[in-house]
Amino acid sequence: MPTPFNSQETYYRSPFGAVEQDTRIRFRALAPRSFRSRQVDLCVKYDYDSGWKYARMAWCGTYDEESEIWECGFTPSRVGLYWYMFRMHTRYGMRYIVPSDPYKISEVLEHPGRSWQITCYKKGFKTPEWPEGGVMYQIFPDRFNFSGEEKQLKRTDFKRNEDWYALPVWQPNENGEITNSDFFMGDLKGITKKLGYLKKLGVSCIYLNPIVEAYSNHRYDTGDYSHIDPILGTEDDFRKLCAKAKARGIRIINDGVFSHTGADSVYFNRSGRYGEGGAYRDRNSPYYSWYKFYEWPDNYHSWWGFYTLPEVIETDPAFNEYINGKNGIIRKYMRMGNSGWRLDVADELPDEFLEKLRKSVKEEDPEAIIVGEVWEDASNKESYGARRRFLLGDQLDTVMNYVFRDAILNYCRGQDAQYTMAAIMSVVENYPRPVLRVLMNSLSTHDTERALTVIAGEPLDGRDRNWQANQRLSPDQRERGIKLFKVAVAMQYTLPGFPCVYYGDEAGMEGYRDPFNRCCYPWGREDRRLIKWHQSLGALRAKCSALRDGEFINAFTRDRRLAYIRQDKRMSLYCAFNLLDREGEFELPDGYSKAHVLMGSKMEGNKLYLKPLSCEFLIIGTEALNA
Repeated sequence: MPTPFNSQETYYRSPFGAVEQDTRIRFRALAPRSFRSRQVDLCVKYDYDSGWKYARMAWCGTYDEESEIWECGFTPSRVGLYWYMFRMHTRYGMRYIVPSDPYKISEVLEHPGRSWQITCYKKGFKTPEWPEGGVMYQIFPDRFNFSGEEKQLKRTDFKRNEDWYALPVWQPNENGEITNSDFFMGDLKGITKKLGYLKKLGVSCIYLNPIVEAYSNHRYDTGDYSHIDPILGTEDDFRKLCAKAKARGIRIINDGVFSHTGADSVYFNRSGRYGEGGAYRDRNSPYYSWYKFYEWPDNYHSWWGFYTLPEVIETDPAFNEYINGKNGIIRKYMRMGNSGWRLDVADELPDEFLEKLRKSVKEEDPEAIIVGEVWEDASNKESYGARRRFLLGDQLDTVMNYVFRDAILNYCRGQDAQYTMAAIMSVVENYPRPVLRVLMNSLSTHDTERALTVIAGEPLDGRDRNWQANQRLSPDQRERGIKLFKVAVAMQYTLPGFPCVYYGDEAGMEGYRDPFNRCCYPWGREDRRLIKWHQSLGALRAKCSALRDGEFINAFTRDRRLAYIRQDKRMSLYCAFNLLDREGEFELPDGYSKAHVLMGSKMEGNKLYLKPLSCEFLIIGTEALNA
């Protein structure tokens, strides 16, 4: 018997996925004929309503000997989430068609269960076009490249690491604290010197971890939003980086850390570095209203309990004006040349603040991008007791796509392909199309273990820093890991969105958690095989129009084999991945038996054969590659 309903097939639901406001959706459900249903209803609930509403479906004949067809339409008019399932009035009483696991898709129950999601986004919601077909590159500024230019620095409270290839300081000091006060002196001019290298990788956007004045090497403890950190250089260095990058077709986006500042900052000034001002030292400070004091000065609200990171009240008018105002921090850096922002802990920023920030960004440059750090499915995320509205048209353009990251890496670590595809399809189904096309797809970040280590190394399993510091992949682990990592990168570059390479991943860097995932780029010690692989995939993205905003089709999932299709009006790209330890066979869809094979895999008729731990791309419409 066919499945009663499949939200990811247009036979059952059209159009597929998230819809723009006031879009009519056609629903079709298959009811067992043995139930003799006298009525079938579409049950719909708007996220903020308390009850369900019912739309009566029309009987439209039989599907086969076992099933009959019921249809209706529904038009969501309010921006937000809707939930739906189906109710059958049967000879046995009420029965419900509800979602099931990735294998069954839907099932019939005697009582209501889970429901499917409709994401309805704002009419006219658009996101920037320039990320399409490009590659993002994330740089942790202290660790990418040192220009060789010595700075005249006033501060002396830091350690300079003279050995570029050494591990960052990872052991606590005599007080048991990790101060993150060791620096390798990577700087903005150093990044500018490597723009040619990045261009060859196909990079079209650089995402910089924080560059504003701060006192740790990660710079998430803001000291002064209005100044570039002197260790990194000057405002003129930043302007030149943006200008020279843009001349090569590369844009720069900054990391915006607006949920907290450093305790050691001009705004809070706990240590007195900035004289006698600041909220900690003066209740009359213009920054006093930014912070929540339980008992001034020592008892205050801080980010996740870290006293070094006092949390700000983002809805405070003075803070909002400082960040989002006409002459605020957002516009300051955009006027210096940046093309957008990645927002740290976006799910901890209030809706009101995000909406004001979007207004500020888009007034300055409608094509600037706003990326939020959200680790879960951002379409239905709840935080602080409320459903978040990140992706509905008034806040973010897109998010860091940790859902894809987990799906890809889990697949490489042994997960069945059907579960991997189910995770991918959940994002494709739930995210608005304007968001999906510019998703930030990373395999590693400054907050995660390096992808190569995750794929090929021993599981961390809570092991301490001493173990992490002394752990390296064996030659055998690394060789197998390289093969798996190449598959992971191939998926990263061909799934919907905007692939983001964490600096050094393309060079084969390893590393467990902070600070071991933040070592310096290994100039002169790179894995050239991986760099070449990234270059070839970057070139494919630049030439293949289907990878810009093409449709995504689940083509094949079985055991450790997975395939999908990206296609638009100009070309179609069949992407196949085999993580079996033996040759993998794929039965191709109609029309692909004469497709152009990019990686040289064997084809016989409508069968494709992949080597163990490998991938392949088949293209229809190759003339478009040469256009």
